[in-house]
Amino acid sequence: MKKASLIIQDIQNNVYQDILLDIYVDQEQLEHQKTRYIQAIEKFISLYGDQDVTIYSTPGRSEVCGNHTDHQHGEVLAAAINLDMIAVVAKDDEKVKILSDDYDIEAIDIHDLKLRDHEKESSEGLIRGILARFQELHYTIGGFVGFMTSDVLQGSGLSSSAAFEVMIGTILSGMYNDMKVDPVTIAKIGQYSENVYFGKPCGLMDQCACSVGSLIHIDFKDNDNPVVEKIDVDFPHFHHSLCIVDVHASHADLTQDYASIPAEMKQVAQFFHQDYLRDVDEKEFYAHLPEVREATNDRAVLRAIHLFKENKRVHQAVEALKQDDFETFKDVVKASGESSFKYLQNIYSNHYVEQQAVSLALALSEDILKTHGVCRVHGGGFAGTIQAFVEDDYVATYKTDIEKYFGEGSCHILKIRKYGGIKVID
Repeated sequence: MKKASLIIQDIQNNVYQDILLDIYVDQEQLEHQKTRYIQAIEKFISLYGDQDVTIYSTPGRSEVCGNHTDHQHGEVLAAAINLDMIAVVAKDDEKVKILSDDYDIEAIDIHDLKLRDHEKESSEGLIRGILARFQELHYTIGGFVGFMTSDVLQGSGLSSSAAFEVMIGTILSGMYNDMKVDPVTIAKIGQYSENVYFGKPCGLMDQCACSVGSLIHIDFKDNDNPVVEKIDVDFPHFHHSLCIVDVHASHADLTQDYASIPAEMKQVAQFFHQDYLRDVDEKEFYAHLPEVREATNDRAVLRAIHLFKENKRVHQAVEALKQDDFETFKDVVKASGESSFKYLQNIYSNHYVEQQAVSLALALSEDILKTHGVCRVHGGGFAGTIQAFVEDDYVATYKTDIEKYFGEGSCHILKIRKYGGIKVID
């Protein structure tokens, strides 16, 4: 560890230039990141004094293929992105105490990790749950004080909450376990805390993508022990950027729309006496399709068709990347998006048919991109964001043109980063 003030000097003297470029991929990001790191360290000093510190980073994530499959024990391809959360931290004997941007999180006593109902849906609950689970799994725990700041956009489908959970786990791994806690284990611990201490049922995709990094293929067939495969590809070699466009449509009152997807898929599964569609034989599904329609409804059948085909598309996308075949990869991403529109039907709400900002963004993007990229709905759908893979030398054109319709700053140009939760500076 090194004094916080000395790290500031090192950053100013470009000591960490190569490290930052390796993490953030984009040369144009370097000055912003240097300023951001220095400001974070200065904030830490103002809060806790000029101590020996360590700096950690965890990325946001983007789902690439496998839309609405994880809740049916399906398969997903997800990517870590170069928007991240950073934490400047120092050891403490008794507590975990964090200021996260402007949010002052209450101190958590590391000797008192019992579940508290009043901490449901709170950062305090998440931290306490992660500490408790680390202890249950016989890892060493301890306290720390820190300042965190995040560039991961909230409400964008990039998973700011998972980045926070993975950050706490990564700090505990680095400070007290020699950075030896497996990234998938950290992800599972984050999921446990979100489920039990935070009180929100969630899958494991978000935490895994944030913790493992790069592109990852996750098979949820055994949901308690998902198979996570890191796809080691040199993404910059493909000369494409990942753009996320905020269509500025509200997520409010869409709970019923989101909930209907797993509910209808499960109706189809239950026709075959299964709990999840992953366990239904596809040939049997088609063989009994008339009876399934009668027992459920046409939308449920279409959503099941999406699920069966989407699991196959994940494999096709993974294989294309392994073969350095980016054109086929883009074709699969486009097909996935079209299936989400036609069969999964999560592009707009049937309760608000006059509000179709995601559909509009896709139509405009296809017109702007032509042969220079592909686009699709991003994440849960119905509102929020779309995703586009755009040729690097066409990104500026796409950003300028799409922002004419959705406003300045609505298009976020990202890169896929190779690292999950990491120690940046020690």
